[in-house]
Amino acid sequence: MIRLYDYLISGNGYKVRLLLTQLAIPFERIELNITKGETRTPEFLRKFPNGRIPAVELDDGELLFESNAIIAYFAEGTPFMPVDRFQRAQVLQWLFFEQYSHEPYIASVRYLVMHPDVADPRRAIVDTMMRPRGYDALGVMEGHLKSRDWFVGDSYSIADIALYAYTHVAEEGGFQLGDYPATRAWLERVKSQPRNIPITQS
Repeated sequence: MIRLYDYLISGNGYKVRLLLTQLAIPFERIELNITKGETRTPEFLRKFPNGRIPAVELDDGELLFESNAIIAYFAEGTPFMPVDRFQRAQVLQWLFFEQYSHEPYIASVRYLVMHPDVADPRRAIVDTMMRPRGYDALGVMEGHLKSRDWFVGDSYSIADIALYAYTHVAEEGGFQLGDYPATRAWLERVKSQPRNIPITQS
């Protein structure tokens, strides 16, 4: 059985959990507390040298880390990954956007808010840099979603899963979504997809 190394409140881990659940792929979830260094042990680092979750151990023993690489792997050959070459590139475009322009700000601010006792130098730039750039990412999403239901083509894909993971809990980091009606409507569409699960469901 697939083994998923995870941290329950992580949006990156949630992406994988959500996709596997929606594909009805069984998996064993192994909880690791990132605030206690449980992904930095020699045993974990031998398998996953980046020292982060999520990470998966496949049935054949192959190992894979980085959330968007993992969901791209499982989406291959399913409706969650388009067949059309250009649309596949668009999926990758939004996966890269999520990791470069969205997650470092929206997810990181949420992490800092939820872990007030963790010492982190980024706290000094939350209001001056991180939160404004998070809103910039939300603005890009809002502009894109004003004229379409999904991020790529006419159907739900891993591009939506990747961006939903931290956007739907952005308010936990103090982001206000009131000025983003198209994004809020999209969040409801994603939430209504079959076998959707909450981020806190293991």
